[in-house]
Amino acid sequence: MEPEKTPSFHQRFAELFEAHFRRLYRYLNRLSGDPELAADVAQEAFIKLYGRGSLPDAPEAWLISVAMNLFRNADSTRRRRLRLMTPARGESVLGDPPAAPDDTVEAEDSRLRVRRVLDRMPEREQRMLLLRAEGYSYRDIASALHLNERSVGALLARARRAFRETYEESSGAS
Repeated sequence: MEPEKTPSFHQRFAELFEAHFRRLYRYLNRLSGDPELAADVAQEAFIKLYGRGSLPDAPEAWLISVAMNLFRNADSTRRRRLRLMTPARGESVLGDPPAAPDDTVEAEDSRLRVRRVLDRMPEREQRMLLLRAEGYSYRDIASALHLNERSVGALLARARRAFRETYEESSGAS
């Protein structure tokens, strides 16, 4: 009977990538509203992990932390560039392509209201809600946001309540 071989770093990394890239990308896309930026940041986080040559104890939480730092840096750079551009030039260069005719007005209105509500929330609550929406565990959320794991449930409940109240207020004002 042969002893079981320990998977190589490359094998473990590939498995981690397959299991978690899409979820990290979706979180960053929801956070940024920019699919290209989300893909770049998620990819860069995995590149940094591969560059380490070994997996940390909590690789998912490590990836979230690194991705959030990369996102913060990229977002700061993007904001600085937008300040240098005129609004019209910024729209033509960075604007979304026109929506498909079959997109519903209601779905777009709802998406915009959700984005506006999230943008009005404190950064920690915004990130908690988006991480949880992507299925990250309380442990991963606590690690990524530097929180006590036992407090994540209560903080999430408060963030959900605040989101719901603000969302309902915005629907009454529309």
